[in-house]
Amino acid sequence: MDLAFLNPLYEHPGPWASVYVDTSRRSEDMAHELHLTAQAMGRELAQQGAGEPTCRAVEDAIDELRHSPDPHGRALFAREGTVVLDPHLARPPQGGSWAEWAPLPRVGPLLDLAGEDPVAIVAYVDRKGADFELRSSLGRQKAATVVGQQWPIHRTSSVDWSERHFQLKVENTWEHNAAEIADALSVCQEESGADLLIVVGDERERREVRERLPKRLQDRVVESAHGAGSRLLDDEVERIRAEHVRRRVEAELDRFRSAKAPDDEGRVRAVEGVPALVEAAREHRLEELLIAPDGPDNHREVWIGEDPDQLAVRRTDLEILGEQHSWPARADDALLRSAVATDATALSLSPVAPTEEDIPSGGLAAILRWR
Repeated sequence: MDLAFLNPLYEHPGPWASVYVDTSRRSEDMAHELHLTAQAMGRELAQQGAGEPTCRAVEDAIDELRHSPDPHGRALFAREGTVVLDPHLARPPQGGSWAEWAPLPRVGPLLDLAGEDPVAIVAYVDRKGADFELRSSLGRQKAATVVGQQWPIHRTSSVDWSERHFQLKVENTWEHNAAEIADALSVCQEESGADLLIVVGDERERREVRERLPKRLQDRVVESAHGAGSRLLDDEVERIRAEHVRRRVEAELDRFRSAKAPDDEGRVRAVEGVPALVEAAREHRLEELLIAPDGPDNHREVWIGEDPDQLAVRRTDLEILGEQHSWPARADDALLRSAVATDATALSLSPVAPTEEDIPSGGLAAILRWR
């Protein structure tokens, strides 16, 4: 997950209100239900110590969601009476809406709720052309239509010379249309930044389109045997998107395992456990954080200063470093703040089984930059 969009959260000191709002349960009385949620979240924040202006800003923002088509929910991060950031969620928060008042914004849940949300182009192809749809957790939208050459498109069973000549024209028409579709699909992917290309249609047409796509897109293509006249069900698209995420997480875990092995000079490029990660963060060596959501180290207490690289396992360690002001914080949120400040990325390990070999036992690990 690219964390750059979180930068506004670290331009000002805390404390912060972090609220995750579930809007997945649609009903005719949605506006009233959201109003009740707004009041409940405001009360919860007030009980935890948030000021009245911040509580009111959060309540107003939740009330405004009645005008939003968000199918899953929204995260709200507020301080001093202002909602600073309100990203959409790709899936609803587990257990419903909740709120927290803390020295740092609670961004850890975003890795699961908004992080890996691959955009897919579904291309319905046939001999005459193609229709493209964009699919994500927010729904579907029509992206483009490709109309190829319309004549000739049918084979003949005759062995007459003239009919064989006709069949060559059929082949040429199919090849032309496949090239047109592949070119349009490549442009659509570049413009949308789609992570996946799902090609739907008969086997031959799928193959001919795929073969004509640029090499850079080949590992993003998934083929579906559904006929071009039908539309993929949402469940099928979600299955393909989830499989894409799982493969990516497994690939990063493989990279982590390789990075743990010492190189020829005895250096390693991967660490796990809070002390080692805190040291790497202070040295600006985080390249990618790997976080298992239920790991026990996530909520382990560390100490932070005003700057992202001011963090330590013990408060006295910060005092030794010369930091006069310090606060306790969750390890995952403190490390994510450091990751944002140094342009590192982060990845949730939830798509793989918790028994997967070499999953960090504490739930926190990182691949490191070279010194």
